[in-house]
Amino acid sequence: MYIAPHIAEALANKQPVVALESTLISHGLPFPQNLEVAHGLEDEVRASGALPATIGVVGGVPTIGMNAAKVERFARSSSVLKLSRRDVAAAIAAGRDGATTVAATMALAAAAGIAVFATGGIGGVHRGAQQSWDVSADLTELARTPVLVVCAGAKAILDLPATLEQLETLGVPVVGLGTDEFPAFYSRSSGLPLPTRAEAPAEVAGIWRAQRQHAALCAPGGLLLCVPPPPEVALDRVEVETHIAQALARAEAAGVRGPAVTPFLLAAMAEATAGESIATNVALLRQNARVAAGVAVELWQIAD
Repeated sequence: MYIAPHIAEALANKQPVVALESTLISHGLPFPQNLEVAHGLEDEVRASGALPATIGVVGGVPTIGMNAAKVERFARSSSVLKLSRRDVAAAIAAGRDGATTVAATMALAAAAGIAVFATGGIGGVHRGAQQSWDVSADLTELARTPVLVVCAGAKAILDLPATLEQLETLGVPVVGLGTDEFPAFYSRSSGLPLPTRAEAPAEVAGIWRAQRQHAALCAPGGLLLCVPPPPEVALDRVEVETHIAQALARAEAAGVRGPAVTPFLLAAMAEATAGESIATNVALLRQNARVAAGVAVELWQIAD
């Protein structure tokens, strides 16, 4: 594993570092918007007092803190693999470039000693999972890997009630920042109550510290911090559900299956909302980067 020198120095000095995934660069947004957003997220983390560490597998080497050239390489290339935890070893063996999903980013961040990770929405239980058994590895990763993940809930195209139930089953603490409800990614409200609410990053840092200090008694893995999208860009939940239902029907008719479903549905959402869903996605990503940096700074301030 390669850790950029400035990240290694910061970790050695116990300074605040925030992990960022690379999947959104290679598989989430088109060029050049993906490159602009990647740099924007790093800028948000820096401006909030922490160091950003974009994570990916570069030429077969797990990399913590991709530099600008590597980020642009991922943004421009169409041959970058999409890696969950299970895929990392194969990418290493083949010497390939691989963009890390939530699960893979968590695993590599934890291996490097990074405690806080900012993303958009986690994966979860897919709609129709009763027949397909399609459940994201992000959920099991949250149960076993000690990383605090800042997100806007799970992707709206998923079965949100089932995802929240699965998180409970796995013993993953789910905390709402300034909210009592599980955010619905594009929308601020889902109608699904959360067990814990925090009002500020300092409170979240305190919860995380207690969880890690008492891991044998509490959850041994991660914590999910859910932040609703900014109100000025949040989409109406009823309209989002209508668009998703239509997109699911189109996917079924087109025979779209497996890993291809999520990008198909996200593209359909962008088309149906005339790009508003992308604007919401970018805004919540930037907000989550700021929040994650705030939590990382608070953890640094209360460190022993």
